Amino acid sequence: MRTIVITNDDGIHSPGLEALAESVRDLGRTIVVAPDRDNSAVSHALTMTRPLRLNRIDEDIYTVDGTPTDCVILALGQILGAKPDLLLSGINTGPNLGDDISYSGTVSAAMEGTMYGVPSMAVSVAGDAPLDYTAAQTLSCQLAVTIMENELPHKTLINLNVPSGQDCKGIKVTRQGQRLWENAIKETSDPWGRPRYWIGGGTPVRDERRDTDVKAIHDGYASVTPIHLDLTNHASIQCLKEKWRLEEK
Repeated sequence: MRTIVITNDDGIHSPGLEALAESVRDLGRTIVVAPDRDNSAVSHALTMTRPLRLNRIDEDIYTVDGTPTDCVILALGQILGAKPDLLLSGINTGPNLGDDISYSGTVSAAMEGTMYGVPSMAVSVAGDAPLDYTAAQTLSCQLAVTIMENELPHKTLINLNVPSGQDCKGIKVTRQGQRLWENAIKETSDPWGRPRYWIGGGTPVRDERRDTDVKAIHDGYASVTPIHLDLTNHASIQCLKEKWRLEEK
């Protein structure tokens, strides 16, 4: 029987987590290991300043008082005795597109799985509340089967973003676009009148290039982006060696 680990960054009570687990339940044994609270935008954070608490709340369902990365490490190293066939992270409440994936706990959990050699996919849904996970569930199951039947490229994960609802126009294989935010800082005051700042919200600056994840979602398509863990800009190596002559200094 195949084994699928499921996690997220929105926490154990997220409807997206339940939707994802339900979508792949017939594909094998599903093991949910999720944060006990919302961990959105924690990126690839690892808890090293305190011990972690792992709670079994039902058969094959666990919570961790830590980050999505903590959840993956405990799932692979403590709960399971063997490498799972697949790791799924999501379904995130809101898209993970463009530059935002650098902050995403959802994508980082899939990165952690990939680092350990587990085929991994992050899943997010884009749209206005209340979110409809129907299309995301369907595509998550289809891609889960495809990933388990076909080998992913080395050190590569899948980042899937799906429009909310049932009217997804289809799938676009995309590259990571740009998604920066304007007016994302909100100034407020504490009870003593001292300035404080909220970071979040704002208006996204849309990437209009036709082959990006941002453009695909805006046009009503699901975006499937292969994310590679090697961040090296290989084309720049010769520049640093020959033009900058760093090795000669």
